[in-house]
Amino acid sequence: MKHENLIKRLFLHIQYVFSGVDQYDTVAVHTQKGVDFCERFTNFLKERSHIEFEYAKNLKRLVKNYQPKKKDEEEYGQFSWARAFWDLLKELHDLAGQHEVIAENTQGNVMKDLSNLIQDYKQDRKKELQEGAKIQEQLKASLAQLEKREKQYEKAFREAEKATDAYRRADADINLSRAEVEKHRNNMMLKSQQSDDCKNEYASQLQQTNQHQHEHYHTHMPQVFQRLQNIDENRIDKMKSYIKQSADIERNIIPIINTCIDGMVKASDSINAVEDSRSVVNKYKSGYPIPSDIAFDDLSNSQVPDGRNGNTLTTTPKNLNLEKGSVRQTVSGGKSKKRTGILGLFSSSKSDDPKEDFSDLPPSQRKKQLLKKIDSIKKEITRETAEREGMLKMKDVYVQNPALGDPNSLDKKIEENGEKLDSCRKELSKFVSYLDDAEGKKSTTSLAVSDDSLSRSTSDGSVNRDPNIIPPPPSIQQPNNDVYTPDIPHSPKKKSSIPDDDELHSPDEFEDPEILEQYPVIGTCRALYSFTAENEGSVTMEENEEMSVLEQDQGDGWTRVRKKDEGEGFVPTSYIQIHFFDQDEV
Repeated sequence: MKHENLIKRLFLHIQYVFSGVDQYDTVAVHTQKGVDFCERFTNFLKERSHIEFEYAKNLKRLVKNYQPKKKDEEEYGQFSWARAFWDLLKELHDLAGQHEVIAENTQGNVMKDLSNLIQDYKQDRKKELQEGAKIQEQLKASLAQLEKREKQYEKAFREAEKATDAYRRADADINLSRAEVEKHRNNMMLKSQQSDDCKNEYASQLQQTNQHQHEHYHTHMPQVFQRLQNIDENRIDKMKSYIKQSADIERNIIPIINTCIDGMVKASDSINAVEDSRSVVNKYKSGYPIPSDIAFDDLSNSQVPDGRNGNTLTTTPKNLNLEKGSVRQTVSGGKSKKRTGILGLFSSSKSDDPKEDFSDLPPSQRKKQLLKKIDSIKKEITRETAEREGMLKMKDVYVQNPALGDPNSLDKKIEENGEKLDSCRKELSKFVSYLDDAEGKKSTTSLAVSDDSLSRSTSDGSVNRDPNIIPPPPSIQQPNNDVYTPDIPHSPKKKSSIPDDDELHSPDEFEDPEILEQYPVIGTCRALYSFTAENEGSVTMEENEEMSVLEQDQGDGWTRVRKKDEGEGFVPTSYIQIHFFDQDEV
């Protein structure tokens, strides 16, 4: 019987070893390695994100250090090589942003999901390992109980055998009394009964232990290992998806990075050496006339006979030097000043303060600066005019609905706006005269502001103005309601803050009507909005209509244009987009 039990237990042990269920500790170590790998991968992604952030940060710092300052933009903005470099910086800044996207998506998506996976994996692994340990403890307890019952049975069995041998010897001994023999017999019966009881308990415990062992090896532990296997396989599948996801994050931004690189290539292709050279010439050309050839001074012919005493007069070197000096002075327009232009490029930048009319500049540069100043003043007039229109409309609303506000509260602001417009118009008139002087023309425009200026157009009657009326064309006089009306630069009958045409032009300047029609085309324009001419002197235009520009806005908000059907007239400057031909000159 003992041999049979030993054989069965040995067979179960062999089956236990080869089925793999005895590798509980090995499985626990393997799953712990999975946890360690997930944490290591998390640290890898963390360091990778940090590197991407640092790379993007350093790139942006580099771009910031090489960003052009306002002075550089004004000085180099007209050169294609400078614009190309600035475009490259913009593309590089966008490229740095894509590396930030890689880091942010890695941290926000992959690392977050991976952290949740590690937490769940640890909890599930701990739960299953605890369940497996509990099952193993139950089996060990059952085996220990079986061993205990087996030892009790062996002890009782030996005592029963001894009692039986003692009874047999006593029964065979004729010297013993019958009472002593009966005593040995009763002891034998007791020990035999105890042996049988221990045998039954051992058999019962053996049956229970075998049942526990069978369930342990065929049901409980395989289930635990299966759940651990599923958990580990789930971890591996998730790791696969996370690695792929991290690669996809970088793959998705590659097209954007390629776009940035294409932008850099496009910037390099935009560099034009010929155009840059033209820009340099246009920027630094002086406009001075080329001096004529210096005449040969023949000293032999300079001796003139004196009729009184026969002596000769010789031109002194002093007179010769003066004559030569006068020739040289014509190069600088008769002024003894430091030569500028292309010859002064490498001279010291320290000079006197620039004059208001830019007369200290070469002619070409002076005209360029004057045009720039005039354009700036016109923009300021447009802005102030728009602000004035808004305040007048608001005042009309307040008059119609006093609950919204007090109309008189805007009078001071409107008056200040009018003063600003008057000042801007004076500035415009002054710089236009400077430009005429630079171009060698007689000044034909004067925008001096009289006492009936904008600053005094805020009387009570100004609130009756219809806020939806577009400013009238220059040739029509606005009804006298003390509201500011756009001044008309070429209307002989207009009475406003701008002087009449007999003050602006010579008496015979407009006698010939053909002169009025012979405006040169100075640019083109496109209508941004539709406009319906309601007065004489203005023309109707449709949205996106192309027209020719004949005369610039003189600060009154109107521009003279010529339509394709040869119709001419004024249209609101704010309704059109203008391109002047002089912007294309090099």
